[in-house]
Amino acid sequence: MEPGQSQVDLHTVVDVEISALSVSDSPRIAGENQEHIELLAAADAPLPPIIVHRGTLRVIDGAHRLRAAERRGQDTIPVRFFDGDDADAFVLAVESNTTHGLPLTKADRKSAAERIIASHPIWSNRMIASITGVAPATVAKVRRRMPGGATAERGRVGQDGRFRPLDGTEGRKLAGELITENPGLSLRQIARQTGISPETARDVRNRLLRGEDPLLAERGARGKRGGHQGRGPGRCPAPRRETGSTAARPRMPAADRRRVVNRLKGDPALRYSDTGRTLLRLLGIHTVSAEEWEKITAGIPQNHRRTVAQLARTYADNWSELAQHAAERDAAESVGA
Repeated sequence: MEPGQSQVDLHTVVDVEISALSVSDSPRIAGENQEHIELLAAADAPLPPIIVHRGTLRVIDGAHRLRAAERRGQDTIPVRFFDGDDADAFVLAVESNTTHGLPLTKADRKSAAERIIASHPIWSNRMIASITGVAPATVAKVRRRMPGGATAERGRVGQDGRFRPLDGTEGRKLAGELITENPGLSLRQIARQTGISPETARDVRNRLLRGEDPLLAERGARGKRGGHQGRGPGRCPAPRRETGSTAARPRMPAADRRRVVNRLKGDPALRYSDTGRTLLRLLGIHTVSAEEWEKITAGIPQNHRRTVAQLARTYADNWSELAQHAAERDAAESVGA
């Protein structure tokens, strides 16, 4: 799946022939609700646009409105088009029916959660719960029943869009470095900057204070039994720092960047302010896939490569400064809360 290629054109509404549209793959196990269709057909107000998959002309959200339009004798219906694959189309159908219209039943939502776990195993239980309208514990229970636990190998993406390794090794390593360099940071600050929980941050700090390795308790215990010198209680070991920016911290998988940006676009605080709209435009530019970046790079004329490289580094520095300042402000406000 590739949410980075998936989006609904919110600004363009077109009238489409009803006869050209199809209804299938609905998250509703029991199918259409005839009573709801009759209520919509009898209403005086115009029917809101439905969402249709552009490639197949399949209705993603608005099957009841489509049937109501047929009852009214309409030949066309207003449509917003969705561009993406079938897996993302199903997610959008579930999300749309969870937030408005005729609610999905509990059985519908649990079934949808199972299907989304299978198609998007990297998503966290809370993220899937927010889409399907079931409790995170229910999602976790469904995941455990599925073959192999439907678990992504490296980690999961949460509701906040942050990628968290499942084994926590990388997060613990980063926390060890951060605590060594900034021993005055609070547990919450450490957790926010490394993607681990505050409790894990506490454990890392305690291990360092005892002179143990922050990654494995066994290694720390062996060190104490072996009588290693130069490392006593209260003295932090110097964690080995990896070189290269890609090793610095966990990165969000490219496949989920646009979905996170689309969620940000739904926040009125960003949509209705000049600075917010500017930020959303800039973030949207960087949701292209790795393959698209390769094509862009390959297409740079030879006589402009050095100039483009210099500009790219400057822009990267600007983004790094924004990330640092945003993290510092967030940490400061968390401490004051």
